[in-house]
Amino acid sequence: MAETLKLAIIDLSSSDSISTAKSIRQACMECGFFYLVNHGVEEELLLRVFDDSQKFFSLPLEEKMKLAAKHHRGYTPMYAENLNYSSSSRGDSKESFYIGPLEAGRSNLNRWPSEEILPSWRPTMESYHKKLLSVGKKLISLIAQALDLDADFFEKVGALDDPLPFLRLLHYPGELEFCDEEIYGASAHSDYGMVTLLATNGVPGLQVCREKFKQPRIWEDVPHIDGAFIVNIGDMMERWTNCLFRSTVHRVMPTGQERYSLAFFLDPNENCLVECLKSCCSDSSPPRFPPIRSGAYLENRLNLTYSSEVTLKP
Repeated sequence: MAETLKLAIIDLSSSDSISTAKSIRQACMECGFFYLVNHGVEEELLLRVFDDSQKFFSLPLEEKMKLAAKHHRGYTPMYAENLNYSSSSRGDSKESFYIGPLEAGRSNLNRWPSEEILPSWRPTMESYHKKLLSVGKKLISLIAQALDLDADFFEKVGALDDPLPFLRLLHYPGELEFCDEEIYGASAHSDYGMVTLLATNGVPGLQVCREKFKQPRIWEDVPHIDGAFIVNIGDMMERWTNCLFRSTVHRVMPTGQERYSLAFFLDPNENCLVECLKSCCSDSSPPRFPPIRSGAYLENRLNLTYSSEVTLKP
């Protein structure tokens, strides 16, 4: 039985940005996960997104496969993804739907269900996507301050100039067919990019391991808090900060209950150079990673996860 993890609660509406940034810094150094409250996303919109997500995943598989993922947009069926081949050869017991950037010139790659089948689906998802992008940018500004940088640092280096925001709808079935190996909703992994904002329907299953290099791993449950996003730092931000901020390993375990979640990944413009921040290195702590373009880094990581070709086309 896993212990319950107590995470910091960050108030995005606080007028004291200095205190908020300090709290974020401590949370990112200690765990890499925290709750975000008073973020400005209306409960009514969140409920509509979950309702429409459920409607999509309730469609026949044949209908969903008409929108099979291309260029990392669209539908991925059960077991199509394996986040950790060392723990399971079968793949993760979840299905998902990806929605990429909405800006002109990028949005044409997104795939949408027929309006005849799901008439309000696209505008609902677009509204939520845009809202989360705004929340994410505000959070990134606070993260910059948490790193002793100017609030607009990530804007100045081009990270938020046409960034790569992806919304991922996730469905974990409650009943699973028998398998002779342990089944994971999402096997152990760390996220690849800058920051992830997660909303869930309240069904448990998310667990984190704060010490990813220690064996055996110790897993802790992340409880649901109504109205709060669960935020975690990704590998790219860990790389940027020279491992000052943690990209923490996490997983989703089946509980016998049907689970829905909404993961919003905010990643930099693909041409942004990710290199060690000056505030995170010194003579005694030199840079651990060479500079790399964001797009190249993400594409390499994604191609290891999916059996079919996955690209991050603009």
